[in-house]
Amino acid sequence: MFDLFRSRDKAVRLLLGALLVLVALSMLTYLIPSYGTADSANDVIVAEVGKDQVTLPEVQRLIQNTMRGKQLPPDILPNYIPQMVQQLVTDRAMAYEAQRLGFQVTDADVRDAIQQIAPSLFPDGKFVGKEAYADLLAQQNLSIAEFESDVRRQILATRLREVAVEGTVVSPQEIEQEYRKRNEKIKIQYVKIPSDKYRTEVQPTPAEMQQYFKANTARYQIPESKNLAILIADQTKLEQGLTPSDAVLQQIYNQNKDQFRTPERVKVRHILLKTTGKAPAEDAQIKAKAEDILKQIKAGGDFAALAKKYSEDTGSAQNGGQLPDWITRGQTVPEFERVAFSLPIGQTSDLVKTQYGYHIIQVLQKEQAHLQSFDDVKAQLAAQWKRQQVNDMMQKISDQAQAALQKDPQHPEKVADSLHMQLVQAKDVGPSTTIPEVGPSPEFAQSIAQLKQGEVSQPVVAGGNKLVLAVVTGVNPAHPQSFDEVENQVREAMVQSRLALAVQKHAQELVDKAKAMGGDLEKAAKAAGLDVKTSDEFTRLGSVNGVGSASYLSDGFSHPDGSLFGPITMPDGTVVAKVIAHVEPDMSKLAEQRSSIRDEIKSRKAQDRNSLFEAGLRDEMIRQGKIKIHQEVINRLINNYKS
Repeated sequence: MFDLFRSRDKAVRLLLGALLVLVALSMLTYLIPSYGTADSANDVIVAEVGKDQVTLPEVQRLIQNTMRGKQLPPDILPNYIPQMVQQLVTDRAMAYEAQRLGFQVTDADVRDAIQQIAPSLFPDGKFVGKEAYADLLAQQNLSIAEFESDVRRQILATRLREVAVEGTVVSPQEIEQEYRKRNEKIKIQYVKIPSDKYRTEVQPTPAEMQQYFKANTARYQIPESKNLAILIADQTKLEQGLTPSDAVLQQIYNQNKDQFRTPERVKVRHILLKTTGKAPAEDAQIKAKAEDILKQIKAGGDFAALAKKYSEDTGSAQNGGQLPDWITRGQTVPEFERVAFSLPIGQTSDLVKTQYGYHIIQVLQKEQAHLQSFDDVKAQLAAQWKRQQVNDMMQKISDQAQAALQKDPQHPEKVADSLHMQLVQAKDVGPSTTIPEVGPSPEFAQSIAQLKQGEVSQPVVAGGNKLVLAVVTGVNPAHPQSFDEVENQVREAMVQSRLALAVQKHAQELVDKAKAMGGDLEKAAKAAGLDVKTSDEFTRLGSVNGVGSASYLSDGFSHPDGSLFGPITMPDGTVVAKVIAHVEPDMSKLAEQRSSIRDEIKSRKAQDRNSLFEAGLRDEMIRQGKIKIHQEVINRLINNYKS
């Protein structure tokens, strides 16, 4: 939330990778699949880069970080593990090459980087001390040496990347070409033929349907299904039956007081006029504008309204300048923090200059550091206690239910009664069947997929808070369907197949007829009983009413006025179009967009250049034997996550 205020000088930008490493290393590794029979995961080497190593715990931490951020669904995560390993190897390869070329990272460089990554270690610019530093890292299962080695490696890799992309040049012609591409417009006539326009003329005869059915009998099978006795334990219902005593909660509170200490914090709103990215000569003008806004506020002006009108902090301007969260010390740049914590509630600051520009700050609320009282956190403690108790209960129910069903699969009702579980009888359950009491649950479907009659599934969590397991009470074999059962499906399959061909055929006939009429699309469409529409002017990134995204019509930009193009197949129809006019972009606005376009092109080029450099370096080091990938270790890791 406070990205705007965090220190972001050159060192931080260069060390974004190090920040990501810190985040990744902070993730706990519980829920990581067990790994083979190795004595210690730390002894398993995934890859070697020179004398450096990529270890299994590093890869697992990165995987967990990805899963925690919900960036990838668990089912497809195994497909990305090789890419994660490759990135870790690439980072080390870049650091290795940087050292070989003579790049050096001093202790001062590392200290500066850490100060930017973890400003809480440097309150008021002073280091908190080695003991506190070690304690912070120990919480993440890291030593000082390990952490600083990671930071040093990221600095080296980043410096080499800078060299690799240094000298990336964007010519004026490229900028103008990109500007024209973005802002050029065309206007078209078009005919859109709906996907089902010719449905009546593609209906199959009964004989054709019978022939199609015989040729495609394998498509029309009723898959194997199962009859199930499903036992469900609902966490919510279990929690409702639990009530902790005040004595129990008081004991928990006394044992965990540190969790309920709130640091000194403030809520503020501010107005920012940026100086970043602007010429030094503009500073005086920006400051004068900020001073004028400050005068309006001190004369009784509406702070929120002025923030919405003038503030250039996109994260808070629309909220009247108010930051959404409390600020604690160490979260903002020093100048901002000093004023925010020293102002009385309701008072407005003078101008505050930071590396981002000129701020006007107003304090809305303040809280001194304090310990929350037992009464304040009693409800929270009760909820935590209930969750813990229910977690224990659910585990016991899971173990007992599975063991009892395996012992006596013929009487699931007795098991359900003894453990106070809900019993659901479900028939003809197939791979895509959703059982209302369970809800959509790929995990449950997978747990019963390979079971035979009398076998018991593994317990799974469904719906977020239900424990579910089942015993197979019957198996219904797969069998073919009769023509009468699937007649409508056969007809629709044939119609859809024929429709696509019919629409394309008629669309091409329209193009040919229009060309024969000298390019008169309107006349040709009228003869075919179709409607012609005329679009507004649109850019490549725009949209066309009745068609959708202009990307479907991008071919029109390369055609001269008066020319036909298409047919163009779209999700809901097929389009034939004619270019009416090209509209040249307003070149007078190129100057104001020149720098942003140049930066975007340069960024794309630099990214491509860096990717090529990294791939080339990695491949060459593999060829030289300086990089060794232990594929068998990676394969076992992937298989563990698949299972």
